[in-house]
Amino acid sequence: MSRAQVIRPAGAGHETLYVLLTALLILAVASTVVMLRGERVDEQVIASHQIDARRDLTPAEQGLYTDLHVALDEIRALREENAAVPSVEALAEEGLPPFVEDTSSASRGKHQWQWLDSGAYLGRSQDAQVAGSFLLVLPSEANAPADVWLRRDSSATAPDDLGSEALIAAGWQQVVSHYDAGVTREHRH
Repeated sequence: MSRAQVIRPAGAGHETLYVLLTALLILAVASTVVMLRGERVDEQVIASHQIDARRDLTPAEQGLYTDLHVALDEIRALREENAAVPSVEALAEEGLPPFVEDTSSASRGKHQWQWLDSGAYLGRSQDAQVAGSFLLVLPSEANAPADVWLRRDSSATAPDDLGSEALIAAGWQQVVSHYDAGVTREHRH
């Protein structure tokens, strides 16, 4: 006679409990890691007369701002070579943006550049809707950083005084760059 033995299945309740506990443990560890290693938002505070080059400029203005910083190196080299600040015409002959008139300058506001004897290049925008007027104030020391100022209305005139207070009073805003961990990972919601 054969004997049949009945084997009952293991209870699913214990297995489900173990899977849920493991999932909760994984979520707790992952949450802890995210909280400890998550991106900090270190918002750099800028003065009321300043604007951030990354966040507050239009794409055309960002391009002009970058061109001015690249041009500054060439201006310094030409000033050292010729013992004088290069004219706007000399910079245009060198093909140096933003001083040269080309399709890029036409799409960025058609700025009319001039040298101011007080020590700055003024680029008056012909289309303030696209980009404001720029002022590149050359530093007195050879390797000091230059100041870049922006005025977005169409009444930008050549300032008599290049001091910060005078420029602020005349409606100019200083363009500043702050490079931090969020430069390439900024998320605006």
